[in-house]
Amino acid sequence: MKSFLSKALAVSLLVLLATGCATTQPAFDYTAFKESRPASILVLPPLNQSPDVLATDSVFSQVTLPLAEAGYYVFPVTLVHETFRQNGLSHPADIHEVELSKLKDIFGADAALYITIGQYGTTYAVIASESRVSAGARLVDLRTGDVLWQGSATASSAEGRNTSGGLVGMLVSAVVHQIIESSTNRAHPIAGITSNRLLAAGRPDGILYGPKSPRYLTD
Repeated sequence: MKSFLSKALAVSLLVLLATGCATTQPAFDYTAFKESRPASILVLPPLNQSPDVLATDSVFSQVTLPLAEAGYYVFPVTLVHETFRQNGLSHPADIHEVELSKLKDIFGADAALYITIGQYGTTYAVIASESRVSAGARLVDLRTGDVLWQGSATASSAEGRNTSGGLVGMLVSAVVHQIIESSTNRAHPIAGITSNRLLAAGRPDGILYGPKSPRYLTD
């Protein structure tokens, strides 16, 4: 009996150690990112897969801040938009198809960020309404074509919301939230939260710190 318990304990310890080791390993391979170490990032107008026409401009206007705070030079949104317009490109789908070498020649950036918006806007579902924004991104080296990093993030106005009060209270709350959020474009500030979760450095599997950050090369 004593021998059996000793063996069981040993097996349990091995399982715990294996689990602990597995959870400390990052899910994303940063080898290419650390070899490239881009200093400047060109953010392309986001590709919008949601039905809301405001999505691209809303997200595009808010992605510069987290990248700049992470330590990168980010090309101004207005400059990028006008440069593409002057070259006859106004739709994100067409811009995302531009050759990497062409983007490098025009802007001189080290890397380009491709963003796709999956969800944007306010929805109503009987007993719940929310403004939700979800997006994914790929950071591509304009010199080599390597994907340096990719990730996704979501934010919702329903996070932390108290849903107590019975069925009638939930129905009334859902209607009220839908009216308020639809009339005030609540999705826009939620897009800011999503952008920060997606592109802020220092997060698990997030983007690495850039050369303008005091934490550069510490991650």
